[in-house]
Amino acid sequence: MQKKANSPRQSGTGSPAPFRRERRKRWPYVTGAVAAAVVLAGAGAYGWLSATSTVADPGAESCEQVPVNWGSTPPDSRAVADICATMTGLVAAWDENDAVAYGDWFTADAIYTTWVGTHYVGRDDIVRSHRALFTGPLAGTRLAARYLSLRFLTEEVAVLVSRGDTYKDEVPDSLAKIQSYTLVRQDDAWRIAAFHNTERGKVMERIQFLWTPETRPAAE
Repeated sequence: MQKKANSPRQSGTGSPAPFRRERRKRWPYVTGAVAAAVVLAGAGAYGWLSATSTVADPGAESCEQVPVNWGSTPPDSRAVADICATMTGLVAAWDENDAVAYGDWFTADAIYTTWVGTHYVGRDDIVRSHRALFTGPLAGTRLAARYLSLRFLTEEVAVLVSRGDTYKDEVPDSLAKIQSYTLVRQDDAWRIAAFHNTERGKVMERIQFLWTPETRPAAE
């Protein structure tokens, strides 16, 4: 008598065809669910890191209130007032989207580095680029600033550090960029000889401080 061949389930050599088809049907849904869970978890973690990445020192609301380090330079209240007048004029020129007036607050050979790393040399380059920005992506924007420190290197040279950002309708609660101005005295006025703009990476900063707490600035 001829022996009957074992079925796949009986022999253990494989799953029956209906079971394999059912498994293949479920696989895309399982994969999609796992991917969605990963995305949601990542978005939640990103949101938490961003929300908890705050700064202890937001800066002074007005330039006149900025902490001043005189170094070896004797106190000169007029110098502080004149530097603050330069910053007031700079912000006013930006708020008017006036590239020429904005450029006038820089020295003729000033260097200007944007937050994306673009490097401009000279007032003409600064004016030309900002004329395009004020009629393009930055049209109608205004400047917000809070002041962190003012350090006099000599009687003729000072470095001002601020938090800043652009806005259109409302001043943002958190200013995203750190901006450094190197100013020099020229003809009884202070002009900007070098400007550097850096965007603060809130999430990366938070991760760094969690991973390596020793890297947190003393002021924070």
